[in-house]
Amino acid sequence: MLLVLPPSETKRDGGDATPLDLAALSFPELTPQRRAALAALRTLSRSVGGSMQALALGPTQRFEIDRNRALATAPVMPALERYTGVLYDGLEVESLSTAERQFAAEHVVIHSALFGLVRAGDRIPAYRLSHDSRLPGLSLRRHWREAITATLAAEPGLVLDLRSESYAHLGPAPEGATYIRVVSEDAKGRRVALSHFNKKGKGEFTRAVIAAGTDHATVESLVAWAAGAGIRLEAGAPGELDLVVG
Repeated sequence: MLLVLPPSETKRDGGDATPLDLAALSFPELTPQRRAALAALRTLSRSVGGSMQALALGPTQRFEIDRNRALATAPVMPALERYTGVLYDGLEVESLSTAERQFAAEHVVIHSALFGLVRAGDRIPAYRLSHDSRLPGLSLRRHWREAITATLAAEPGLVLDLRSESYAHLGPAPEGATYIRVVSEDAKGRRVALSHFNKKGKGEFTRAVIAAGTDHATVESLVAWAAGAGIRLEAGAPGELDLVVG
């Protein structure tokens, strides 16, 4: 079972002094794409003005360019600890036990615009690159689309796609994967997809799956577990499950 998460714009600083080692990242078949994306980002980083525009940075975000310029020597930390924001707050990474961290390392994958798919324990530096960033000579969608889909298709077992639609467009999940959509339900039973609060719901759901420590082989197994855990996870559109919150 894989839980595929989106990244976040915000990243935690710091880590250990060991620099980025592409060869140590999971999914080595993505190494050529990673090298090309890093090279394009290095080229972009030579220009402050170009970087500000291409990365949609504001006046107070000049430090993001410095981060990108230092990628080769910057400290690294596990990807699950590197990302911050609403989803990762809901996941409460800092409170995971050793056993839970091991489960996350095996079953949680994050889709980065720079590194492609990385497992929770893969050690990466802080960086700035989003799904809609513009790199010189490289379209992120064309660059990652086939490679991400092929990598996910090669993974055995259940694939749960918790990415935003923007990141899903960078590499659609293969046939047979299940998309998790966070919705609320009104008094008449009508369901509405959430925007901001969907991130919190996804984070809390992922945390609950990690805490339970069960490698679900089927959607039916996952749904049965969720019902017993007090989580409303129900059939939605074809290929989707609705995570009902609120």
